Amino acid sequence: MAAGEDNAIGKDNDLIWHLSDDLKHFKSLTNGHHIIMGRKTFESFPKPLPNRTHIVITRQDGYKVPSDVIVVNSLHDALDAARSDKQPFIIGGGEIYKQSMPLADKLEITRVHAEFENADTFFPEIDETKWQEVKRTTHDADEKHAYAFSFITYLRK
Repeated sequence: MAAGEDNAIGKDNDLIWHLSDDLKHFKSLTNGHHIIMGRKTFESFPKPLPNRTHIVITRQDGYKVPSDVIVVNSLHDALDAARSDKQPFIIGGGEIYKQSMPLADKLEITRVHAEFENADTFFPEIDETKWQEVKRTTHDADEKHAYAFSFITYLRK
């Protein structure tokens, strides 16, 4: 999950930035795992991501998806559908993150070192009394990356 310094994660159901190394990092983390997301996040993909089991949370009855995508009505049902995966990933959006924070034991965050005043979707505040940073790798802005960013791993205290 990538968020700006102000916890911005998106605008108009899309990312605000394109960071090549962040996309590669996301792919390496989630490859072979279940990815849990809300309907709008799923609809932001041109097609399902390869080599991942997609679980989409929606309240819409009869929501149409490709045959290999799992549709559920709640976060609880999504986690149940992913129970065979020792490390499923919750990948958004903002409301799904908010519901899942009390249940998570690990956060993999890409912190984009900028603020985005146009954002309309945000990641919940990370309460550092409950979360401990255990790893950080920082990347400077360059010709492929308009913003500096850090990959940060947090574990629940």
